[in-house]
Amino acid sequence: MQEFLIPAKPDLQAARESWLKMLARERRLSPETVEAYERDTRQFLHFLTGHCGGSPGISDIANLRPADLRGFLAARRNAGAGARTLGRGLAGIRSLLRFLERRGLVNAAGAAALRAPRQPKSLPKPLTASDAKHVVSVEGQLAEEPWIAARNAAVLTLLYGSGLRISEALGLAAADLALATDTVLRVTGKGGKTRLVPVLPVALRAIAEYRRLCPYHLDPKGLLFRGARGGPLNPAIVQRDMAKLRSALNLPDTATPHALRHSFATHLLGRGGDLRTIQELLGHASLSTTQIYTGVDTARLLEIYESAHPRA
Repeated sequence: MQEFLIPAKPDLQAARESWLKMLARERRLSPETVEAYERDTRQFLHFLTGHCGGSPGISDIANLRPADLRGFLAARRNAGAGARTLGRGLAGIRSLLRFLERRGLVNAAGAAALRAPRQPKSLPKPLTASDAKHVVSVEGQLAEEPWIAARNAAVLTLLYGSGLRISEALGLAAADLALATDTVLRVTGKGGKTRLVPVLPVALRAIAEYRRLCPYHLDPKGLLFRGARGGPLNPAIVQRDMAKLRSALNLPDTATPHALRHSFATHLLGRGGDLRTIQELLGHASLSTTQIYTGVDTARLLEIYESAHPRA
């Protein structure tokens, strides 16, 4: 990041740099989250430049009022930002101000007093069990090269069978699933946090078939899934192939690779899986994140309620 692009005085620039490094090194936030916080706070500093009549320094943000922050949120909303973007932006600003407050430089009470924008309740849109099985089958893949079809099937099977994020699947090393008898996989997720997930026999068979057909040497310490030229497999390639697949199968636009992870959670819940277990399998830090799936399978929950409650 180049400092001359940041509209702030040197003291605030340096403090912000220290905060961003702390998020990455000590808090172990994902690079994507740190990048988003960098962008959000940069936009905030741009706003303050006009609001304060010049590049802001620490003295200019030492006693920010809720009205100052509301002005920033209103400007971002007028520029087209949604509630989720505004909420994340406010979270980043609060984090920066708390960081400075711990060093005795500012008072973060104004940011703490401001209520975050109400977040819309959006339910994940899973595939049906039947559609998910078609999507992950090697026979259903559209790639002309057999090894690429086998690769795509193996990746998608891990998303649906183990609930992996696409970044987690594509980040696997060849040694992570080296044996056909492996039943548990250690996955590194957001923030460098690790968790154990089950690996179904069907996933092991799909990976074994991909290994058999892959024309490139899979070094145990190297990445398991390769692109057409042997380099790392780009998530955009998987998303592009999934788009072709859903078109061929007449599936909705919501049928994305990430929807397979939603399907994993929703189908487990529909078969009686408990939220705590699903939370662990998905790697969610908070149970509230996992609870969104209860809204997807209300009919199943009502069925359990009526069969289990003594007065039902």
